[in-house]
Amino acid sequence: MDPHEHEEEQPDGEYRFYVPPEQEGGVYANTLGVWHTAYEFTLDFAAMQPVQPPDPEDEHGAPVVPCRVVSRVRIPVTLLFDVMRALNDNLTAYESAWGEIKRPEQEEQEES
Repeated sequence: MDPHEHEEEQPDGEYRFYVPPEQEGGVYANTLGVWHTAYEFTLDFAAMQPVQPPDPEDEHGAPVVPCRVVSRVRIPVTLLFDVMRALNDNLTAYESAWGEIKRPEQEEQEES
């Protein structure tokens, strides 16, 4: 018996992505939660909601920032390096075309 008999084969050829009309607009996310199991990574893309004040009865309580998950993507661990490589390649191309992306705290430090 061939040990690779039941493995899925990657088809040769060009991948063409199809986006259903109801998903063409995408969703807005400004934060990301990541967690994993032995078999997959889960990315929860979320939109932050208004800050909630701390519970007055909890002396150590902190404000809470609710984050509404707008999309959950599960990625098999075998694909994760491809995802990271694609993001890095695209980030490099973006910065080549549009300039370095600065985080808000970087901009504040440069203005001081």
